[in-house]
Amino acid sequence: MLQVGLEIVVHDQSMSFPGQRIGYLSNQASTTREFIHGRILLQQKYGARLTCLFSPQHGFFSEKQDNMIESDHIIDAVTGLPIYSLYGEHRKPTTEMFDQLDVLLIDLVDVGTRVYTFLYTMAYCLEMAAKLGKKVVVLDRPNPIGGETIEGNLLQADCNSFVGLYPLPMRHGLTFGELALFINKEFGIGAELEVVALKGWSRSMLFRDTGFPWVCPSPNMPTPETALVYPGQVIWEGTNVSEGRGTTLPFEYVGAPYWRHAPMIEMLKKTELPGCHLRPIVFEPTSGKCAGEACYGFQIHVANPQTFLSYRTSLALLQATILLYPENFQYKKPPYEYEFERLPMDLILGDRNVRNQLEDGRPILAIEEDWQDDLQAFNRTRKKYFLY
Repeated sequence: MLQVGLEIVVHDQSMSFPGQRIGYLSNQASTTREFIHGRILLQQKYGARLTCLFSPQHGFFSEKQDNMIESDHIIDAVTGLPIYSLYGEHRKPTTEMFDQLDVLLIDLVDVGTRVYTFLYTMAYCLEMAAKLGKKVVVLDRPNPIGGETIEGNLLQADCNSFVGLYPLPMRHGLTFGELALFINKEFGIGAELEVVALKGWSRSMLFRDTGFPWVCPSPNMPTPETALVYPGQVIWEGTNVSEGRGTTLPFEYVGAPYWRHAPMIEMLKKTELPGCHLRPIVFEPTSGKCAGEACYGFQIHVANPQTFLSYRTSLALLQATILLYPENFQYKKPPYEYEFERLPMDLILGDRNVRNQLEDGRPILAIEEDWQDDLQAFNRTRKKYFLY
């Protein structure tokens, strides 16, 4: 049976950190199999030595929506501890925050995608820990989309932002603990870092294979199936196309009032899209983009998660949109995740050249060929940090 890092540390007497003050970076999804939140168990174990809590984007209760919807520092009604928001006035922890701790426990549900900002909140915490001589312990959790498949171009330096600080592919195939080890070493952070590894997880496992309950880490990540399509479907955040926010199936739905099924389907035939079925639908978001408008689009049904390529599928949809509807399609304008000048789409894709080739109508498989060498080099490097 799967055991996550939180469950292990709570019962491991060797992890008592005697005499040290402890902080805890988490959100509502940071629970045990019995849905008991980590802060409750850690306060029971460490007592007054648990001094403060931290929350990432979307707030401690995963209540905030996307893109610069900030959360404030609050006092937790359950533990009485301060919760410092790392997605508000500060995205990097301050010296004053870290003055309250000697050890920071990080316990976040990640979704295996380069642009999901929890990764960069962790990285900023590692940087501050290295600067101030604090220790970081990552309580590992499964990568919900598995640890084998990697996909996409590597981020280019001119596209660095809070949705991409390091040259990772869109789907990186690492657990959060492995990511911590990777960035701490490969990018010279050099923090004192320990990972409490999972028990009972293997790289081939998707989240449904673990038997562990899913608690959504952000408001538009309601199921593990959402996570499967997210590495591709997140690109729509940089457009006027609805990614399904304001519906019951965010990211699984995609469409726009100006799409039409027949020409889109015909265009998609040019690209092999394994492991999925694009079912034509009409949906009407209740909020966000296209609220109250009928959107013609698709639901992505993942028929075979082992062969499904989310990034390829969404790039094919994006290219079809660009070429079929040049008068209707628009890129989102800045700001996006605290970047006020650069095009959000470039920050999401991580490479301006990918966007340019999509616009030029270059075949998707040919575009993919360009990044295979970089992707394989990344794959060789990431294997050095495998824990499973």
